[in-house]
Amino acid sequence: MSGHGAPDLTHVDGASDLKVGVIASLWHTKVMDGLLDGARRALRASDVSDVTELRVAGAFEIPVAAARMAGNGFDALVVLGVVIRGGTPHFEYVCQAATTGVTLVSQRTGVPIGFGLLTCDNEEQALDRAGLPGSAEDKGYEAAAAALATAVALKPY
Repeated sequence: MSGHGAPDLTHVDGASDLKVGVIASLWHTKVMDGLLDGARRALRASDVSDVTELRVAGAFEIPVAAARMAGNGFDALVVLGVVIRGGTPHFEYVCQAATTGVTLVSQRTGVPIGFGLLTCDNEEQALDRAGLPGSAEDKGYEAAAAALATAVALKPY
């Protein structure tokens, strides 16, 4: 994985007035704690205070929650979850359904959605992306910052 060439989104100017929804699954508590903490830090860093958090059972439930929230005045959404590959094709079905569902919600509503759904082969990969001490990446922060930057960019439109 490479962060080379990534934009600097440590603070998104013009995001402080946004209404943001964060949707997070309940599976894999340690990873989710890291992802949520990262998203919260990104929102604070950009002075966003109008934030609603919604917890859903798992990744499969994220798209319906995003659809409901997107239709209720949110300027941006952040979706957070983790799916870890098992020994059956269930992994592919859940990942595909969640990804397609979130994409369709964003396209149909025009509400930017920061995508922080980890799809990993094992728990170690998930922990390495969770933004925890010792993690190589902070996907919760990145997803929230991306949603903010997109919402700000779309303000004139």
